[in-house]
Amino acid sequence: MGAWDIGHFDNDTAADFGGRVDDAEPGEKADVLREVLSAIAETGPEDYAECGEEAVAAAALIAAQCPGGEPVTTAYGPKDPLPPLPADLRPLAVRALDRLSAENAEPLDLWAEAGEDQTWLAGIAALRAVLVGASGE
Repeated sequence: MGAWDIGHFDNDTAADFGGRVDDAEPGEKADVLREVLSAIAETGPEDYAECGEEAVAAAALIAAQCPGGEPVTTAYGPKDPLPPLPADLRPLAVRALDRLSAENAEPLDLWAEAGEDQTWLAGIAALRAVLVGASGE
């Protein structure tokens, strides 16, 4: 993971993802987020969840549109504002975040190797709390 900080877009993969979201047509942006979230959420606990940086970035974009969500203001996120995202992305984002914060997940393993797993998990928990609150789960 080419990471330079702990933020949701502070790595090469997430920064590239921000560009991919910008490149999508307005009506297809939600599909781009759904695709990366589904890929992680559907990974079983026995499988190794790789490349979850995009799913974390997608979750941050969804949470930004929820009450209490933090706006994504980094230069590495999408440059263009996102249209209102469908509410069904919220529980999908929660499932993806849950998968990434469990065993057998590459981002968690990499942050643990760097000694920053608890800081990273705190950021994931904050995103999750906003998404769950907005989903009414």
